[in-house]
Amino acid sequence: MVASLYSCSCTCSLLLHQKFPSKSYNARKSFSINNNSKSEASKLIMRSVNMDVDVEVGEKLYLGMDFGTSGARYALINKEGEIHAEGKREYPLSMSEERVDWVKSWRATLYSLLEDIPVSLRPFVASISIDGTSATTMIVDRETGESLCRPLLYNESCPEALATVKEVAPLNHTVCSGSSTLCKLVSWWHAAETRPSSAVLVHQADWLLSLLHGTIGVSDYNNALKVGYDPEVESYPRWLLAQPYSSVLPLVQAPGTTIGYMKENIRTCYGFGKDCVICTGTTDSIAAFLAARADRPGKAVTSLGSTLAIKLLSTTRVEDARFGVYSHRLDDKWLVGGASNTGGAVLRKIFTDEQLRELSKRINPAQASPLDYYPLVDIGERFPSADPNMEPRLQPRPENDADYLHGILESIARIEAKGYTLLKELGATPADEVFTAGGGSRNQKWIAIRQRVLGLPVSQALHTEAAYGAALLAIKGAAAHL
Repeated sequence: MVASLYSCSCTCSLLLHQKFPSKSYNARKSFSINNNSKSEASKLIMRSVNMDVDVEVGEKLYLGMDFGTSGARYALINKEGEIHAEGKREYPLSMSEERVDWVKSWRATLYSLLEDIPVSLRPFVASISIDGTSATTMIVDRETGESLCRPLLYNESCPEALATVKEVAPLNHTVCSGSSTLCKLVSWWHAAETRPSSAVLVHQADWLLSLLHGTIGVSDYNNALKVGYDPEVESYPRWLLAQPYSSVLPLVQAPGTTIGYMKENIRTCYGFGKDCVICTGTTDSIAAFLAARADRPGKAVTSLGSTLAIKLLSTTRVEDARFGVYSHRLDDKWLVGGASNTGGAVLRKIFTDEQLRELSKRINPAQASPLDYYPLVDIGERFPSADPNMEPRLQPRPENDADYLHGILESIARIEAKGYTLLKELGATPADEVFTAGGGSRNQKWIAIRQRVLGLPVSQALHTEAAYGAALLAIKGAAAHL
């Protein structure tokens, strides 16, 4: 079916019969765009492909794929973490009844990424894992995999279900948010005309992985956190199991757990080996944290993208919905975090990229700015102050634009510092080092400002792509499978 719907590259069949002349293969010789249409191929952007890393016979590679908000990426690495190939695709915006058909779009993108992997490297792939956007929720038929309703995206809220959820969930629980997965499940349950006994909730990453391994209804405890799963005791709580919609909940395993081998039709179409296994995934933000290799308590990652998100590895679990703080389990530790509405989107609203580069050169990061702002694009803040009525504060504006930028960068750094202080006050392991990901990580003046304001070592993470973190999960899954 895959071949008929998505026209596998002709190189797939050639690969299965080709005899390679040497014991090592280089990505340079096989790296090519698949034979999709020109418009589709133009959406492919290959980045930083490591052309000089050869693959020896017997060596294994590990594939991670990241499905973000606007597109998907892949990273192919070896057990030492060296990148053999990587690339990305924008989502084709397939429309259905005046809506984007995300199911069709994500599925097409998954198969496109598989085709984008250099043909000569595919037989070496030992395991695959995928991350997806947190709380992107799907209700599907566990027998056919077909969607029973449109996907509810990570940023969609179901306020009509919030009161019902708050009636059964503990006070300030993570699910007590209109955008939580549980609110989306309850919303579907109340609105559905029919509720098939075969219905099961899955997350974006779960569903994409099921296309590769064929078992529908398996999730991981990072994605399942916002539906109410308790990773500390490794089960759903009693208050959730007592609800009529508990029959729709998926089976939950640890991230990076082997689910099964790649489906034969997928494997033979694309030329992967018979021993290629598929592992449970995680959320995009956790995959990005894993990529930074912040693997000891006290190590933290600040993502400076459109918004500001912080995650701290802690020995203690911390949860408080009043501040948008919750903890994901990472093996025997906890990843505590929160996300603010401040960040790069404010900067882009005021300055061009060229202005940001030029004005940053005129900033002295060792000197504190006297300007005190709260940079927001719109009204409302989530963390470290949960105030839906908070208004942006970006005045007074000095005549010197470099001073203005300095004040904004320093104010965002103060919000970041307040966030780490809050996590400590709530009981998390204190931060002792911060790695930075996202577009803001490239601004060295901002890093210096933040290091002064936080009073901690701050540096750019060596790896920042979530796809790289998903590939590390694939290594974990392959090791456990042996």
